Amino acid sequence: MPAGPFTVYGTQLESRFMIGSARYPSPQVLRDAIAASGAQVVTVGVKRMLAAGSDNGFVEMVRASGARLLPNTAGCRTAREAVTLSRMARELYGTPWIKLEVIGDEHTLQPESWELVTAAEELVKDGFEVFPYCTDDLIACQRLLDVGCRVLMPWGAPIGSGQGLLNPSALRTLRERLPEVPLVVDAGIGAPSHAALAMELGFDAVLINSAVAQARDPVRMAAAFARAVEAGRLGWEAGVMARQEMAVPSTPVTGRPFLVQ
Repeated sequence: MPAGPFTVYGTQLESRFMIGSARYPSPQVLRDAIAASGAQVVTVGVKRMLAAGSDNGFVEMVRASGARLLPNTAGCRTAREAVTLSRMARELYGTPWIKLEVIGDEHTLQPESWELVTAAEELVKDGFEVFPYCTDDLIACQRLLDVGCRVLMPWGAPIGSGQGLLNPSALRTLRERLPEVPLVVDAGIGAPSHAALAMELGFDAVLINSAVAQARDPVRMAAAFARAVEAGRLGWEAGVMARQEMAVPSTPVTGRPFLVQ
């Protein structure tokens, strides 16, 4: 029984696993990992592609897989820089989708909320469909929605750290306070169990790069994440039982006769 689809900017997606494209050992491994993941959205760093001078057939490969390309502004430090790069991405790749990243701290690579909101507002007015990489701060997320974003991508932990969900309470609050907004955990996931937990919290999808690309076997790891995402989402849809502070017998016997041999 597969989990149900979700919709972002009018596009229905069957897969709730989005995958990054950096740091794979080879283009063939990347191609096979995308296939194993079942992902319908693949991100690409625009700065990285521009620095390389060519995409070496990457865009054609992604489109041949049936996935949609989600360019990102990784490496940007100001709203102005991110807006400029986003416009270049739209010209290069022919898509209004942009994963908006504006980093404020070199050590944690934490998003700079003020610059992020400023860039998002300008890009939305310019016709972009913005996927903002943000913190798990509820107020910052609400500001992004106020300027026209229709999906949010809060971090689980610092990019590439593999630490999992450092603040599940904050993520749970986002889900409870923004019940109709597509939410995608982006950054910090290191193991399939982390992805399953994000889905059990009610998030709509996860975006994973390093945990797959840096695995000993990226293709098998992509398949593992795909199954974890599906299991976590099915658990959410089925209704995960409420936690109890004390033991509750799974086979109640109080008040019922039973035979002792």
